[in-house]
Formats: sequence, C-alpha cells, structure tokens
Amino acid sequence: MRRRLFAPLALAFSVVLGATGCTLNAEIATQKDYDPSDGVGTEVGELALRNIMLIINSAGDANLVMTVVNTGGEDVSLRVQHTDGSREINETLDIAGTPALTRIGDDPAEGIVLSGSEVVPGGLAPVYFQYADNPGELVLVPVLDGTLPEYELLVP
Repeated sequence: MRRRLFAPLALAFSVVLGATGCTLNAEIATQKDYDPSDGVGTEVGELALRNIMLIINSAGDANLVMTVVNTGGEDVSLRVQHTDGSREINETLDIAGTPALTRIGDDPAEGIVLSGSEVVPGGLAPVYFQYADNPGELVLVPVLDGTLPEYELLVP
C-alpha cells in the first residue's frame, strides 16, 4: 500500500524538478548591463556618458552626440580626444554641475565635429574621454548616418 502512495509522489516530484531544474543555474538577463540604444555608454569619475554616437554626413564630418550625467554637483571640463587622420585633436566640453544632465550634439554647429579616415558609416571610431585627475576611457563609438528620421537633424 505504501508503494502505491510513494510511486505517484516520486513521479510528480521528478516531473516538477525536471521541468524547473533547467533554469536553476541560468544566467538572469535582466541583471546584465547593456546599452539600450544605438549608442554606447561609459563612466569617467563622477560623469556618466550615455548613448554616445557619431552622426556622419556625406562629406565625412561626424557630429558627436551624447548625454552626460554629472553626479558630482560641480562644473567640470571634459576633455574629448580623437584623431583626424594622423593627428590627435583635443577638445573640451564644459559640463555643468546643476542641472546634472547635459546633452551634447543636439545642435551640430555648437558641438564637436570629427572627421578623418577612421570615421566611416557603420564603423566604430575611437574617442577618448577624460577630466581632472580621473582616469580616462577610450570608447569605440558607433558611426551612424542620417537615414533614420530620428537622426536626420543631428547630421552636421
């Protein structure tokens, strides 16, 4: 009599364990950091650089577009270094402490425009970001063109 009672319980337990055990050691995807847009992100000291991308025109000039979140509260000068063919170019962006959010590149005439052989649509362009005594970050920035409607106003 005990066998008849134990056998269905053991079978039910093994079915439940078999059906749910495959996710026992699975990696949880929602806990992975990722860039949810076309751009990439990084952190330099107390600055969080988000959705960094280059929007290129047909002449090879690319507008640097990104959002900078300053969690430090003080105004800083962010150094942006890129290459124009064979020479290095250093430019500076003033990032306000308050408000903590600064958008760069919304107006291509006022932003940083890169050009050179390394800037091609669909590629990645190396851009170095650094401020104060904080270690800098070299970021491979995706290069997009203005064919998508959301980017056509950002073309230099």
